[in-house]
Amino acid sequence: MKTDKNTIIGFALLGILFFVFFWYNNRMSQATLAQEKHIKDSIALVEAAKITPEQKAKFAQDSAKNDTTQRISKAGDFNKAAIGKEDTLTVDNEVMKVVFTNKGGRIKHVWLKNYKSFDGGLVRMGGDNDKLGYGINTSGSNTVQTDELFFEPSTVTKNADGSQSLNYTVQDSAGKMVQHQFIIKPNEYMIDWNVNLNGADKLLTNNTMNLSWQSQTMQHEKSASYERAQMSNICFVEDKEFDYISSKTERKFEKPVQWISVVQQFFNTTLVAKNSFANGNVNWKRNTVDTSKQLASVDANFQVKLPATPNASVPLQLYYGPSDYKILKKQTPAEMDRIVNLGRDMYSFVRPINQYVIMPVFNFFASFVKNYGWVILLLTLFIRLVTAPLTYTSYLSGAKMKVLRPELDELKKKFGSDQQGFAMEQMKLFREAGVNPLGGCIPALLQIPIFFALYSFFNSNIALRGQEFLWSHDLSSFDTLVSWKTEIIGIGNHISLFTITAVLTSFLISIYNMSMTPTQDNPALKYMPYIFPFVLFFVFNRLPSALTWYYTVSNLITLGLQFVIQNYIINHEKILAKIEEKRKAPKKGPSKWQERYSQVVESQKKMQELKNKNKK
Repeated sequence: MKTDKNTIIGFALLGILFFVFFWYNNRMSQATLAQEKHIKDSIALVEAAKITPEQKAKFAQDSAKNDTTQRISKAGDFNKAAIGKEDTLTVDNEVMKVVFTNKGGRIKHVWLKNYKSFDGGLVRMGGDNDKLGYGINTSGSNTVQTDELFFEPSTVTKNADGSQSLNYTVQDSAGKMVQHQFIIKPNEYMIDWNVNLNGADKLLTNNTMNLSWQSQTMQHEKSASYERAQMSNICFVEDKEFDYISSKTERKFEKPVQWISVVQQFFNTTLVAKNSFANGNVNWKRNTVDTSKQLASVDANFQVKLPATPNASVPLQLYYGPSDYKILKKQTPAEMDRIVNLGRDMYSFVRPINQYVIMPVFNFFASFVKNYGWVILLLTLFIRLVTAPLTYTSYLSGAKMKVLRPELDELKKKFGSDQQGFAMEQMKLFREAGVNPLGGCIPALLQIPIFFALYSFFNSNIALRGQEFLWSHDLSSFDTLVSWKTEIIGIGNHISLFTITAVLTSFLISIYNMSMTPTQDNPALKYMPYIFPFVLFFVFNRLPSALTWYYTVSNLITLGLQFVIQNYIINHEKILAKIEEKRKAPKKGPSKWQERYSQVVESQKKMQELKNKNKK
């Protein structure tokens, strides 16, 4: 088809016409929808206006009456406890303030006296929506959850050992009784909870208590996203074996469970069964809304098997407190100290390092140094002192490499693009000079387990919480140089100054090491020392400032040691003389590693030659 000027103008006008038509049609549709909504809203307002305040009050009264009737019906023989008013009662000891409620005869929440939340108030464990109870038979086929009943409280009793006791009781006309006894001991976060049942054979079906626990954890640290995503999990001991779930959202227990804990970064709420739960399951999920202070929610159900007797007792315990290694280590339930993450799964090999090296040394320095920033500095000096022999060996290897650099540069010019030929001659040169090319890697390899050990230690050490040092207001969290509201992927909403110092000192080490090693033609190897510090910025920016401060100090020590050893301890002329002497000495056979390396290089060279022939 011939497309002249008139045809093009016609298509253009047609297109404009279609555009105007669809725009006008869409506008009219929106106006119609708005009119319909206005009519519906007007009708709703008219209907609402027809309902008088008296009718609204009657509707609310009828609704409450129906709810009351249902609750009384469910409560059966315990109908007197079905209706009531919630009252709270507070019991203090030296470390916490426990708030009890008569609704369910349980702990409502706990205030920790020695710890403050990120907003400045005391740390509160337990929320208003938490529930902890179990079902009991009332009459006929009716059952009711104990957290729906209103218990009668006793007076708080002071015992001879300094502990305080409080009983909550509910009973029916036939003599069946449920009693919750709580015992708060001095200076302890663990609360004894004894469930005493009179008429247990009638109250429980098949002599089984079905315990239900619903709980929510709230933000206590500076970064809710870090506390939620990185540090929150569920820990438990099943069949006397510790385990936890973090990425998964559910767990079914087939074997006896000794305890289960809802864990945050520095605090936990733990439910303990002294005689073990027979089985059960737990479902938990992290909150996906970053703006919410709620971290996660848990819904757990457990079965407790009781003897077929009229009267029975279930000894339980509740821990509301800090995830402090020393405190948890003293608790009676086995392995509660493992709630403190000192190394798990693929990093479990660092747990002994933390338990038997890092923690004792840290605590020793902390016993006479008050500021934890200086304690970390002393810990860093200790670690570098212990690893000094290996570090010196690596620096000596680096000095030998520096002496050989002119010869290596000559070899590179000689072989040009022949990488296999250069590798063979380089290995021959190293063998003659007695140089281990991997000797300089020892400090880097040694840093890996130490870094992971300290990462676990600083993330879980509650002693660092709220401790100020230099510009950091909390060594257990990141320090903030600049912050903004919008989250940026990989960075967050802030820039940490200690992260910058760690990255800059790492960059200086990379530059120094590049001057000590032969020139690299491989771009990946050539630029890796510069890329690595850049990557560290994104890794470190959300980590505790205690860790980035340690890394900064460690890097400064490394720079100082390298400068002193290379310029004042290692004599490069003597090294060169020893290399020349070694070359003149009778030749020894290559080591097994050198033989294998030579074989690999030789095979690669032959394969390359074969490829070149095939191309021709």
